[in-house]
Amino acid sequence: MMEFKMDNQFMLDCLKELIDTPSPVSYYEEINPVIEKYGAMFELPVTYDRKHTAYITLDGEDNSKTVMVGGHLDTLGMVVRRIDDDGCIRIRQLGGLNFCSLEGETVHVVTREGKKYSGLMVCQSHSVHVFDDARTLERNETNMLISLDEDVHSKEDVLALGIRHGDVIYPEPHFQYTEKGFIKTRFLDDKAAVAAIFGMVKYLKENNLKPKYRTLLAFPHYEEIGHGGSYIPPEVEEFVAIDIGLIGPDYDGDEHKVSICCKDFATPYDRELTTRIINQAKKAGCDYAVDIFYRYGTDGSAALKSGNNVYAAAFGMAVYGSHGIERTHMDGIENTAKLIAAYVLDI
Repeated sequence: MMEFKMDNQFMLDCLKELIDTPSPVSYYEEINPVIEKYGAMFELPVTYDRKHTAYITLDGEDNSKTVMVGGHLDTLGMVVRRIDDDGCIRIRQLGGLNFCSLEGETVHVVTREGKKYSGLMVCQSHSVHVFDDARTLERNETNMLISLDEDVHSKEDVLALGIRHGDVIYPEPHFQYTEKGFIKTRFLDDKAAVAAIFGMVKYLKENNLKPKYRTLLAFPHYEEIGHGGSYIPPEVEEFVAIDIGLIGPDYDGDEHKVSICCKDFATPYDRELTTRIINQAKKAGCDYAVDIFYRYGTDGSAALKSGNNVYAAAFGMAVYGSHGIERTHMDGIENTAKLIAAYVLDI
């Protein structure tokens, strides 16, 4: 068994910085510079494709083969759909939001010019003192709205702020780290995976190790709406998507483990590659589970559905309460980072 000693404090600090940097689907302007910062920390340049996916290239012991490890940067969000006559904002969702977790939340609207405005997200029947259906009206994108924290009373007042249709919206994340090692916040999906990837990079650099093969680290922006991994650089032969595992009655994973996904809603993953990763988890001493996931997909399955000629697999830390306020444990992130290291070193 090969021991991997990960720097958990580094990964925790990286995770908090990533979480606190907004990146709802398509909004890459603030988060890509953070990736560049972490690349520079390890003297690794960042390149981009035309979807603004960030790439970091790790030189391998054998550069005749290229593999790719990906963790998506995009998070659930919204866009401005309509401005009502009273100045309230109606929305369209970006990704599979759980609106019950957003009621009463502070959200932020970002204009094309980069101005930011906060607001309160509520159900249109927002008070039990006023509306008969305040408790029963379904919380969905038809019935939810944003009341800006501004002195606005009309559509014209909102337009005067520079807010327009299509402006992106994101909720407060509420990052918390408990003394028992639990992390509670929005957007563990998938920034916990990105932190684990950088934890692996730090381990390799500090131990003067190279991956077995030339390795691309990819950080896409469109996973939550299904096409983050639809483009794969043509030289890539294997693509391992690092994404959250799920917790529920059908699953063996929990917040302390790394979950290896052998099938999602769309497809089974490559049998040989998945078996190899399971064996690497054993050799690395990872606490792991193997599961199949329903109502769930990754950039790996997006790559396959788009016709890319790659072997695909997926794994990541299990997360409780996905697409709301999510929770995992530092153990799960550590086990994920160890398994990424085991994969790229091909132990």
